[in-house]
Amino acid sequence: MAAGARHAWRVAAGILVTRVLGYVRERVFAHYFGNSTTADAFRAALRIPNVIRNLLGEGTLSASFIPVYAALHGRGDRAAARAVAGAVLGLLLVATGLLALLGIAAAPAVTTAVAAGFDAPTRRLTIGLVRILFPMTGLMVVSGWCLGVLNTHRRFFLPYAAPALWNVAGIVAMVAAATWLVTPALPIDQRLHRLALALAWGTVVGAVLQVAVQLPSCWRLVGSGMSLRPTLSHPGTRDVLRAWAPVVLGAGVAQISGVIDTQLGSFAGAGGVASLGYAQLVQTLPISLFGVSVAAASLPALSEDADAAGAEALRARLAAGFRRIAFFVVPSAFAFVALGPVIVALLFQTGRFGTNDTHLVGAVLAAYGIGLLGSASAKLLASGFYALRDTRTPVRISIVSLVVSTGCAIALIRPLGPVGIALGASTGGVLNLVLQLATLDRRTGQILTALERRYLATAGAAALAAAAAGVATATVAAATGPVPRGLLAVGVFGAVYLGAALLLRHPEAQALWTRRR
Repeated sequence: MAAGARHAWRVAAGILVTRVLGYVRERVFAHYFGNSTTADAFRAALRIPNVIRNLLGEGTLSASFIPVYAALHGRGDRAAARAVAGAVLGLLLVATGLLALLGIAAAPAVTTAVAAGFDAPTRRLTIGLVRILFPMTGLMVVSGWCLGVLNTHRRFFLPYAAPALWNVAGIVAMVAAATWLVTPALPIDQRLHRLALALAWGTVVGAVLQVAVQLPSCWRLVGSGMSLRPTLSHPGTRDVLRAWAPVVLGAGVAQISGVIDTQLGSFAGAGGVASLGYAQLVQTLPISLFGVSVAAASLPALSEDADAAGAEALRARLAAGFRRIAFFVVPSAFAFVALGPVIVALLFQTGRFGTNDTHLVGAVLAAYGIGLLGSASAKLLASGFYALRDTRTPVRISIVSLVVSTGCAIALIRPLGPVGIALGASTGGVLNLVLQLATLDRRTGQILTALERRYLATAGAAALAAAAAGVATATVAAATGPVPRGLLAVGVFGAVYLGAALLLRHPEAQALWTRRR
């Protein structure tokens, strides 16, 4: 368990580097674009090629590639592991190359389908941005292959820190374009369009840098002589593809959910898609920092437990991972619900992003907070199924959750706008959590024992006290600016939560305090 925690902290450290720079990138984006229709266009354009990235990249590839590659490597069969790694990479390059060409050609039809609510100028800009961004998908999928190789060899920091270069490239592109390509004499729409095109090209350059920094380490770890011939001759490659197909289907459900959110957001008026995008960026910080980090560090060990030690060891590792996720994500959810506008003002209120935008995005963030624990723990619980060589059950659960969340979003969008879309997503996230836990309980034994439920209640009680303290602090500091007010409220929230969790003897709080000392 100690090694798993150490690996999870390395993943979290890499994600933290990326997310901090990602926040800087998004604050620069908010300063220049605000909640404008150009921001809507860029968010929608980035969503479309990201569907392929998420279908074929790290989220799905790691679930099918790591167990096979790790098993071959663990048995000492380095030649077979090298052959499987090379063949999988070759197949990825062929598939993503063809899909990128198809995406560039079909950009008008795809944009119309995904963002049907956009007006004609916004749709034209989105089509142009999609054509620039689509080649990025192949590079991001290669980055997912790098993550699989590096994680198998217990190299956890680099693959999660590498996307920081993607963020840096975007920041440089926006600042450079605002300095040299945009003049005050131009109409505001033309200025924003030029900035959006520059950001799209900078994003592609960032993807190149993200892959380039990882490939040398992967080449050394896999070994010399790796062939990139896209062949299915090795049984291990066929095993990867057989496991990959249902995982891709499950990820496809999640991507369909994101596309539906974008499509519904395009009907929510100007700024609908952009407001969802800003809130999702904040929401994904605890999901990536804690949910993804624990799941990524646990998957190789979960696979070993399922093969060697049986259901009891698998259950214990899942319980420990869930407790670790909940300790950090439960307070994040309370903070989003109680302090949504305060957090949004702290992060984004600058330039063209004004007070009205802050209130709207803050309400969307609060709605996402309701389902945060379900979203953050989904990858860990799905990894439990993958370790049991069951990639179909998470797909079925995801489909049920998607149907429910979409129905709720459609019902709520008219009265609540983008907030209703977020509430629908949260409903699906909670349902996904309940169904995954219930199914795993039948397979491995009860994951949330009485002790684990007590720890969950402890985290909830501490988070409730912290939320009350944070709201009181924000109220008292209402006369200050958004940055000092936000820093003060969030700082008090964090201090009260950690103090209350220590008083209630939560094991994760005690471990964190010991590590700090």
